[in-house]
Amino acid sequence: MDRALEQLLTTDGGLSADDARDCAALAQDSGQDLDRLLVSKGYLTEAAMLKLFSRYLGYPFRQDLRDVEVPKAFVDRVPVHFARTFNLVGVEEADGSLLVATCAPYELHPIDDLATMLGKEVDVVLAPKAEITSLINRAYKTKADVVDQALSDLEDNDNLITLDGTEIEEGENLLDTGSKAPLVKLVNMVLFQALKMRASDVHVQPYADRLQVRYRIDGILYDMESPPKKYQDAITSRIKVMGKMDIAERRMPQDGRATLRIGESDVDVRISSVPTTYGERIVMRLLDKSARVYKLSEIGLDRHNEDILRRYVNYTHGVIFVTGPTGSGKTTTLYAALSELDTLEKNVLTIEDPVEYNLVGVSQVQVNVKKGLTFAAGLRSFLRQDPDIMMIGEVRDGETADIAIRAALTGHLVLSTLHTNDASSAVTRMLDIGVEPYLVASSVLLCVAQRLVRVICPKCKTAVEPDLEGRKRLESVGLSLDEFPDRRVMLGKGCDYCFNSGYVDRTALYEMLPVDEQVRVRVMERSGASTIKHEAIERGTLRTLRQDGLNKVRAGVTTLDEVLRVTQKDE
Repeated sequence: MDRALEQLLTTDGGLSADDARDCAALAQDSGQDLDRLLVSKGYLTEAAMLKLFSRYLGYPFRQDLRDVEVPKAFVDRVPVHFARTFNLVGVEEADGSLLVATCAPYELHPIDDLATMLGKEVDVVLAPKAEITSLINRAYKTKADVVDQALSDLEDNDNLITLDGTEIEEGENLLDTGSKAPLVKLVNMVLFQALKMRASDVHVQPYADRLQVRYRIDGILYDMESPPKKYQDAITSRIKVMGKMDIAERRMPQDGRATLRIGESDVDVRISSVPTTYGERIVMRLLDKSARVYKLSEIGLDRHNEDILRRYVNYTHGVIFVTGPTGSGKTTTLYAALSELDTLEKNVLTIEDPVEYNLVGVSQVQVNVKKGLTFAAGLRSFLRQDPDIMMIGEVRDGETADIAIRAALTGHLVLSTLHTNDASSAVTRMLDIGVEPYLVASSVLLCVAQRLVRVICPKCKTAVEPDLEGRKRLESVGLSLDEFPDRRVMLGKGCDYCFNSGYVDRTALYEMLPVDEQVRVRVMERSGASTIKHEAIERGTLRTLRQDGLNKVRAGVTTLDEVLRVTQKDE
């Protein structure tokens, strides 16, 4: 091993001289690159490894690629399959050369191939794999529609179409379309396109004269492709084969799941079918396992709310509830909180349905009702695992709630989600499902309610002076134009980047109710949620979802329409 590298590994990397030499010898014997070996063996985190090799090789290092716009030449000339397989993406074009981000500093052959494809010199910058994957997704979503091509192939091979009963391989790669039948290619490309466009769900909805594919992007459904009606049975059968469902049964609802791959990324697909008048309707929930886990500072918390959440997450015992409807980002908030904890000093266990993302240093358990592994059963087992912190995907019944609260009283921090409309309803829900008031009052620390709103597109964001009707709407919720810079409000005009919607991505609105002495008294009296809420607002300990939303409108993060869409009027 190079002497300079050995010194860097021991001084900056924290390895002993023996470990550094052992790693170098193992890399030489196994043919593995040293950078990957250091991460896979647990000697360095990916970020630490990239920073270290940035110093050793003289490559720049970028921790964050969120605001990068990929040069058009890269998207036009480099196939998405190549970019994903080798984790390469262009980040900047200057002086006839292209700056390309990679997470594998020793993989030089793909860089040479890239220079040939682009016909220009390529310079290297190091960046985390999750950032590169995310940037590739954003860059290629505006490229020519791959589904149109797959539909064209299907029409060209119309005589070859049959009900597809072939088995799907576990972890089939969506990008491996070269040898696939046209129908399989079409379904794969529909899913690939959905992932490129950040869709959370794909709906395949039959009508009398057509089959409509719809994507849910940032919480809103958009009509996309419309394959001819004659392919309906073949397409639904193919999707059911993917989910290991019974293709002969068309009169009963069914559920299935599949794991697919895009390059090196795993995508979990939950499939649901129901019979309708015009044939089977299918919804696929997509979960990209390579998506990064957010930090508390990135999920929409302002300084006040972030301080509250950080304070309670660092308690040694008690219960924290995050509430809201399905798809309101509750799990993301809990993951962000867990990612801030020191998992080296604390034993952290989670039980979820499903496990959405993998957390480093956290033991995650998947619910399996058929085998008897329910939330309640998993929690009982957790108590014998010497836990410090436990996360429960959802409190659905009195038994789970009772175990969670008793665990908190015996010295554990418990984080969980609930389905209630606001923060104050979380404590009263516990009473409704049969938990004694004294247990709730002495164990619950904090209730957080949240909703997701779309963020104004950064590419077409513009300041607009509202007309008379717009001013009246602002005044109806207590906003004045004087609160906005130059008396103008921010809106997205609509562009290709945001599919002309004016919005890209989402952020959360929060309502936080710390369970202080006054709330505990009301819980013991079995007071209603509205009483607890009004008193907390008067004391200044609770700021409602709508108030948080209006603050984000003032800050130009989102629009009034979005806040009114997801929040109720404060009574």
